[in-house]
Amino acid sequence: MRKSRADEFLEFAAARTGPLFRSACLLTSGDIHLAEDLTQETLGRMYALWGRMARIGNPAAYAQTVLVRTFLSHQRRRSATERPLGELPDRAPDNGEDPVLRIALLDALAGLAPKDRAVVVLRYWEDRSIDETADALHVSSAAVRTRSVRALAKLRDRLGGSIAEFAAR
Repeated sequence: MRKSRADEFLEFAAARTGPLFRSACLLTSGDIHLAEDLTQETLGRMYALWGRMARIGNPAAYAQTVLVRTFLSHQRRRSATERPLGELPDRAPDNGEDPVLRIALLDALAGLAPKDRAVVVLRYWEDRSIDETADALHVSSAAVRTRSVRALAKLRDRLGGSIAEFAAR
């Protein structure tokens, strides 16, 4: 008697859950709750593909690949770095940053066109070269130079004399 696809998948899932969970624990540095979530999501994706598994020679290896890709996808999410705290801090830690300067610079940056803002951030915040910035934005090096000059001039105009005041702090 031939097994149904659902029975075949249940048999596969029962055999592979342990090894997938162990791999997920290693990927997550021991976070068992996240490892359980990744294992469950991996098995869910495998179930969705189970009808086409005949084309895949090694479903166990493919499941490992799905697990790693699921983990990497999770790490790219903004929420992946959030961690719950038992107690909330009473005030923000003083790390030497000046909030007035930060707000003034963010407001000045917000006034720039998106491409000009991208050039300023890549060139001066991330300290990328002109060529690296040009590659990232898919423009020429000359366009990066032109946008840099114009964006910095706009920032100087927006910040006016206050830029020297902020730099002196």
